[in-house]
Amino acid sequence: MSEISRSIEVNEAFLKDQFRDCSDVVIRSFMLKDETKLILVYLDGMTRLQSIEDNVLKPLIFSGLPQGMDRIQSLADMFSQEWIPLTDVKTDCTLQDLVQHILQGSLGILVDDAATALIAQVQGFETRSIQEPRKEATLRGSKEGFVENIRTNTTLIRRRIVHSHLKMESFTVGTYTQTEVVLTYLKGLADEKVLMEVKDKLNAIELEGVLDSAYLEECLEHNSFSIFSQIQNTERPDIVAASLLEGKVAIITNGTPFVLILPITLWSGLQSADDYFERFIFVLLTRMIRYILTFTSFALPAVYVALSTFHPEMVPNSLMIEIATARESSPFPTVIEVFLMMFIFDGLQEAGVHLPNQLGPVVSIIGALVIGQAAVEAGIISTPIIIVISLTGVAAYTIPRYSATLPFRFTRYLLLFITGWLGFVGFAFGIIFLLIHLVSLESFGTPFLSPLAPFDAKRFKDVIIRYPYRFKNLQNKKGRQT
Repeated sequence: MSEISRSIEVNEAFLKDQFRDCSDVVIRSFMLKDETKLILVYLDGMTRLQSIEDNVLKPLIFSGLPQGMDRIQSLADMFSQEWIPLTDVKTDCTLQDLVQHILQGSLGILVDDAATALIAQVQGFETRSIQEPRKEATLRGSKEGFVENIRTNTTLIRRRIVHSHLKMESFTVGTYTQTEVVLTYLKGLADEKVLMEVKDKLNAIELEGVLDSAYLEECLEHNSFSIFSQIQNTERPDIVAASLLEGKVAIITNGTPFVLILPITLWSGLQSADDYFERFIFVLLTRMIRYILTFTSFALPAVYVALSTFHPEMVPNSLMIEIATARESSPFPTVIEVFLMMFIFDGLQEAGVHLPNQLGPVVSIIGALVIGQAAVEAGIISTPIIIVISLTGVAAYTIPRYSATLPFRFTRYLLLFITGWLGFVGFAFGIIFLLIHLVSLESFGTPFLSPLAPFDAKRFKDVIIRYPYRFKNLQNKKGRQT
């Protein structure tokens, strides 16, 4: 049964059957002055009860139902014209649609001897206030971050891009969750091929539930088995706005503060929001430091193993003597020592992430100091290993986005094992295979290593250096003219 019956008893029985064992669904029936039976159906906790009482119940009880051939349409007109707070009022003619609207927080109104229903948008539920993102904090930028409410998130973007070319198309994904997803882009700047591909993939998603944007991320990526994500996620509205101005596309998912941005490159995860708020000459220095330390974060342990185990002749004699002296009492090979300390360091880092805010840093710092000192004093681990792992950890923290550090943490272990087996030859093979994988990877038609491979001098200006905004704007204008 899908069509609304003229018999209100039949409709009421259908709704009670659909919402059986749903204690939060309110089905309220009453008689008007002219003895017309009326049913109100809403979800307690997701509607504004005061609005229902003031704008629906009281006017109907005291004024009665308007007369006319189409009583539902007359009632809708009365709501729209006389009761201003209920501005979004529409009629619906199927019971399944009515059930869906009720589950989304709307008010359903059924009138006896009417084959349609009235839907009033009276959603109202508790939401988290706008706060600064903890994982993407900046020194100078905006302190606003996305929240779990999709309309709040779209508003944060609209406030930054005040133009009619900013489009927001809505999709519904998830068989049971019926999650609203908004695809936003700037018409004229976004690539039409990318838009069509994203729309096709969103329409083709067949999942029972979508609780976070991460569900969509795996469905949209070209290569889900790669350790490098081809879609960026962020909690910052200013980053999304800047990405849209660059011609990228954003996907907003209801129920999560993380917005997806595509297409991206490898350098997108290594760039910080502060790069665009500080003077460009300082950005050159900080980016160079960040790129060098990013390489250090996954290569240093493997390089240390190769130098100390396979190629000691490449190390100055005095330094090599000190390393050998420090390792004299250690019972394990160098590669095992490094692996143990890396494993313990990553374990402490994960513990710090999942523990309460007050305990996380304490456990991480004290745990690292106590375990490291005890291991050295017991002769299990040599002192140079502690220095190498500490430098590796500090280098990893220079990467602005947590999700961007995960592939390099995985690469760190792979390089360590292959280098511990073959020395610098294995290290070279590991780097070559990593570069081959990155070159073959793409994000919605954009090569993952662009503009470095393939090289594009015009787009290279925002990888290592950041041009002054006035020069960048002049170049954009010249590009549009040509």
